[in-house]
Amino acid sequence: MDMGEAVGIVGPNGAGKTTFLATLAGSYPPSAGTISFAGRDVTRFSAADRCRMGLARTHQVPKPFSGMTTFENVYVAAAHAGGKGRDEAYAGVIDSLELCGMLHVANRRAETLGLLDRKRLELARAVATGPKVILLDEIGGGLTDTEAQELVSTIQELRRRGIGIIWIEHIVHVLLQVVHRLICMDAGKIIADGDPKEVMAHPEVVKAYLGGGPK
Repeated sequence: MDMGEAVGIVGPNGAGKTTFLATLAGSYPPSAGTISFAGRDVTRFSAADRCRMGLARTHQVPKPFSGMTTFENVYVAAAHAGGKGRDEAYAGVIDSLELCGMLHVANRRAETLGLLDRKRLELARAVATGPKVILLDEIGGGLTDTEAQELVSTIQELRRRGIGIIWIEHIVHVLLQVVHRLICMDAGKIIADGDPKEVMAHPEVVKAYLGGGPK
C-alpha cells in the first residue's frame, strides 16, 4: 500500500471479509499463497511480530481490558504491542487519546464506556502501536450516523498522517467518504476491485451485496 492509501472491503455476511482481515493480521494462517508487508514476506510471522512491524488492527466487537482505565488500555498497546519504551509509550498514549477524542475519559475504567467510546478506544489502541497500516473491522457497526461521522473525521486524519487503512464496513455511505479503492467479496472471493463508484455499480456486486446475497 502507498502511504495514506485507504481501501474499503464490502460484501454480504459470510463473504469471508473478517477472515481475510484476520489472516492479514496474523491471527489465522493462509491456506495457500504468501502475505507481504513492508517489502517482506510475513506469512510465517506471528500477529505480534506483524504489529511491531506496523500492522495493527481493530476488532468488530471492542475488547478492552476490564479493570483498567482507558489510559492504561492504550498504554499496554503502545508499550507491549508497539514495543515502545516508557517515555515514548506515554507520549504515544497522549497523542492517540487526543486524536481519538478520549482525553476526557482517560481515567475512566474501560468497561464503563459507551459503545462509541469503546470503538474510539479500540482505534486509539491501534494508533498507539505506531502503525503503518491499520485494519478496521466494522468500526462503525452499531453506531448512529452522527457517531460514525465522528469516527470518519479521525480516520481521515490518520490518512493525512500517512497511515494506510484497510476497512471492512457495512455502512457503505460512511466508508465511501474515506476510501478511494473498494473491494467487494462474496463466498471467499473478490468479485470486484477498483474505483468505489464503479464497484458499487458492478452487476455482480449489486447481485451479491446490494441485492441481499447469501447470509
